Amino acid sequence: MNIRRADPKENNVLTELAVASEAHWGYDKRFLDAFRGIYSLSEDYIMNHPTFVLLDEDEIIGFYSLIETDEDVTLEYFYIDSVNIRKGYGSHLWEHLVEFCRSRGILELQFVSSPEARHFYEKMGAVVVGEAKSRVMADRRILKWRFII
Repeated sequence: MNIRRADPKENNVLTELAVASEAHWGYDKRFLDAFRGIYSLSEDYIMNHPTFVLLDEDEIIGFYSLIETDEDVTLEYFYIDSVNIRKGYGSHLWEHLVEFCRSRGILELQFVSSPEARHFYEKMGAVVVGEAKSRVMADRRILKWRFII
């Protein structure tokens, strides 16, 4: 396994990996199309935000990305390819995320996630701090998280 900075030209591969990972939880085509429309990664996004890919040999099997502002740091993406969920890759990628944050002096992350990922994020040490409206479906609630580095 290897982790490296994402190439901006990998934007479509990363978008489809995120969609496939969401599909793992049984969401329908309408949801996944809306998700893709909102959360598609652009080349510009990857150039301007720390984005890292997890490789198994030469295949991208996961990635994460952060958005840094003056107020806080948000974990915007954290996905493992659906066929590799629950195989330990997420923990490996999370360790890299923590080390990257420490190297940048980042002390805390905020993020949201679908309820299906709750077990993983709790295992990593994140804490649910509330709920938020989903950007994908107006009547859907998602979890708001906080993680202290």
